[in-house]
Amino acid sequence: MADFTSNNSTGGKKQRRSISSRPMPKVDLTAMVDLAFLLITFFMLTTSLQTPNSLDVAMPDKTGPLSAPILLSEERTLNLLLGGNNELTYYRGASESPKSSPQKVGYGKLGLGELLLKMREQVKHSTNGEDLIVLIKPSEDAVTRNLVDALDAVQRASIKRFMIAKLDAEEQRMVR
Repeated sequence: MADFTSNNSTGGKKQRRSISSRPMPKVDLTAMVDLAFLLITFFMLTTSLQTPNSLDVAMPDKTGPLSAPILLSEERTLNLLLGGNNELTYYRGASESPKSSPQKVGYGKLGLGELLLKMREQVKHSTNGEDLIVLIKPSEDAVTRNLVDALDAVQRASIKRFMIAKLDAEEQRMVR
């Protein structure tokens, strides 16, 4: 609300109006400041904050003694070989004697996602309820985005046992 205050004196003489005697406008900004704070509070309370997306990965303890290597069942193991140029090769079993021939698949929902769901069900039926073990093996040519996409697909498929490992010589030949 704006109001004018004037400095009128009631003297008998005629006074000249000068710049100092003109009424000065005074604007009361209290209501505008209150409205601004109400709007800021409203938008802060009604805005949903983005939660960070993260994947929990259990890492081995480097300080403890080394334990004996864990033997994995070849019937339950699916190897994902991440190559360059967004290529993904997979096979089941060990690299020395694979249970299935190496095949290529895409990273999308219809490629890797569908493969993981299908393999999870096959392993569950063939091993009397045992769960699938996925070994993700990125090559030197693989990009980080491909590794993240593979980890996301494993998480979406509800696979609890997965590991990131290095390629051996036979698997490097399969990728190329």
